[in-house]
Amino acid sequence: MIPTVEHDRQQETIEAKARWFQSLSMAERMDVFCEFTELALSVHPELKEKKHVEPIAGRIQILSAK
Repeated sequence: MIPTVEHDRQQETIEAKARWFQSLSMAERMDVFCEFTELALSVHPELKEKKHVEPIAGRIQILSAK
């Protein structure tokens, strides 16, 4: 599969993103996870210090299989 730049909103659905993520190897998935972690910590370095984080009400998205 050759990577392309898409401008179609269908390519931005949560399902399309899940398919992209599933297409990655385990090493690539871990790289993505580490990059997201580094991004979160660069924006909020205090996250390292938190032991028990509570979710914010209304900020959780629940996905279901069709």
